[in-house]
Amino acid sequence: FNNNGIHPGEPEGIDACMALVRDFCTQPARRAALGDTVFLFIPVYNVDGCLNRNHTSRVNQLGPETFGFRGNARHLDLNRDFIKCDSLAAQVFTRFFTAWDPDVMVDTHTSNGADYAYTMTLIPTQPDKLGGSLGAFLRAEMLPAIYGGMAQRGWPTCPYVNTVAQTPDDGIADFLDLPRFSTGYAALHHTIGFMPETHMLKPYADRVAAMRSLVEVVLDFSVAHAGHIQALRMDARATQPAQWPLAWRTDPSQPASLRFKGYRAVHQPSRLGTYQRLAYDRSQPWEKDIPHFDRCIEEVNIDAPRAYLVPQAWHEVIARLQWNGVALRRLEADQHFPAARVYRIESVASRPGPYEGHMFHDEVVLTTHIETLQARAGDVMVPLDQPRARYVVETLEPEAHDSFFRWGFFNSVLEKKE
Repeated sequence: FNNNGIHPGEPEGIDACMALVRDFCTQPARRAALGDTVFLFIPVYNVDGCLNRNHTSRVNQLGPETFGFRGNARHLDLNRDFIKCDSLAAQVFTRFFTAWDPDVMVDTHTSNGADYAYTMTLIPTQPDKLGGSLGAFLRAEMLPAIYGGMAQRGWPTCPYVNTVAQTPDDGIADFLDLPRFSTGYAALHHTIGFMPETHMLKPYADRVAAMRSLVEVVLDFSVAHAGHIQALRMDARATQPAQWPLAWRTDPSQPASLRFKGYRAVHQPSRLGTYQRLAYDRSQPWEKDIPHFDRCIEEVNIDAPRAYLVPQAWHEVIARLQWNGVALRRLEADQHFPAARVYRIESVASRPGPYEGHMFHDEVVLTTHIETLQARAGDVMVPLDQPRARYVVETLEPEAHDSFFRWGFFNSVLEKKE
């Protein structure tokens, strides 16, 4: 599945995808090489932003002459909307994604930040976070094949330059793809996700060519290993861990070594104010080994529950579970349930300002209780003995990175009424 134009100011994926689709339509041999593989694509996901044309909102990007805007018509960044689904686009996307259930996803982007020699950088689903045999396969087999294939095509690729300090010289860390992002959302469905980030300071034609190569390299690998990938995904869905991880963090204790091609960082007087600005001197290239923090570890775990109870009043939450293919059971009569884990919210700490239309709760403090719950006819039981269990846990557990609680779906319970 190839998604494009979620950030329409980063359009090389749109052009690369449409060129590839053109070739599928005009070259029977290229199409036949897909075999049993279905190639899905969205040419422009954020149509609102794509129609909002300009040439100044990304002034430090080398082309194209005009491009779209990051926000949609409601000024939402759709690459933060996969859990909360405020936009109609995201609501349709989740149903599309669930119906087709892609094994591999490539969501195309353009990077910003440091300067370096590479035209293409890559954010994969963080392998430890993807977990199990699927994550191990991504790390040990798929990623080396992708990096090797890109090098053979003349587009040497490095991991996304997510610096741990001011410049790449001190090392880079894997991007922790939370479920609000496309690759993090895909991981909730045990889909291998990639977010290629071409380098904004490279010519646009080069960025399009590198992006097309990346899409093709991932596609060719997926076709060649389709059965194995599907078997790993089925195994991941059938696995019911004794404990579910809810939050991760970068592991600083075991960095890998990455051969990196960069430029010397210098500080120059700004022409706009009385301060020094960071720049990179391309006349002074360097190549050396830098730390690559490519591991993450579980920070918060919970014992696996058997099921969750969602009162019918929270219909927005129930709808999102349904859009994502979660199996639900409506209670036909009032019942009392002994619950081994009932949370009480002791306190929350929210961001000082709105984040993507919500007052996001960065900190949640809970206490846990054993209680008997009164459930009403029409309330929903959500069992974990189902293929969509990971999506359920990471949206309904309040402490999870991008839970419905953190996004404010249950905010009205925090307010005293009488």
